[in-house]
Amino acid sequence: MKVLITGATSGIGWQLAHDYLDEGHDVIAVGRKRQALAVLKDKGAKVLALDLTDRQATLDGLAGLGPLNLAILNAGTCEYLDMPDFDSAAFIRVMRANVESMAISIEGVLPCLIGCEGARLVGVASAAAYLPLPRAEAYGASKAAIRYLFDTLDITLARQGVAVSTVFPGFVKTPLTDKNDFAMPMQLSAQDAARYIRRGIDKGQRHIHFPKAFTWTLQLLGLLPQGLWHRLAKRMIKA
Repeated sequence: MKVLITGATSGIGWQLAHDYLDEGHDVIAVGRKRQALAVLKDKGAKVLALDLTDRQATLDGLAGLGPLNLAILNAGTCEYLDMPDFDSAAFIRVMRANVESMAISIEGVLPCLIGCEGARLVGVASAAAYLPLPRAEAYGASKAAIRYLFDTLDITLARQGVAVSTVFPGFVKTPLTDKNDFAMPMQLSAQDAARYIRRGIDKGQRHIHFPKAFTWTLQLLGLLPQGLWHRLAKRMIKA
């Protein structure tokens, strides 16, 4: 199987790249950290050093890859906002890194997936997409956009034979979450997260979410009347 992974030089993407290589698959690792890319190259991966927010460079870099069985679009970042200081620059950075780069990546990989038997496009969102959370104005909005985008692609790419999955991780220990200054309940290792993702892909799941106890809780809270959840969330902030 030929697998492309963005954000392959850190965290979940790094682990996925190693796991697929260990299983003998052809891996195309896309990332920005050249030292990590060199490690993956030594292990047998084809590597692409790309800034995915640079549309033309990304499209040029992804052109001519040939048929792909699986594309996992995992690259992204996180910045939190602290009210009442709304940092529009931070908001724009997060939306660019998480949403704009995702759109560019989709444009680049779709021609490689269409016509390939069993092709699947996977986008990594977050459990934060389930409901509005304090400080997640930028991050949550970007992941909610990815959720909507991939749910729509699941419908519109069916005729082209491309299956679509969206991943909703809870807290995963990565260099990105190591910067968080708050408790992260039910945090998983990157190894566990990668195992959940690969298992979900193998099962053909449309939505892959984990750990279940955490993500189900957020989904249930998201089903509450909107006014009720907002009142509860405001009380938590005051506490």
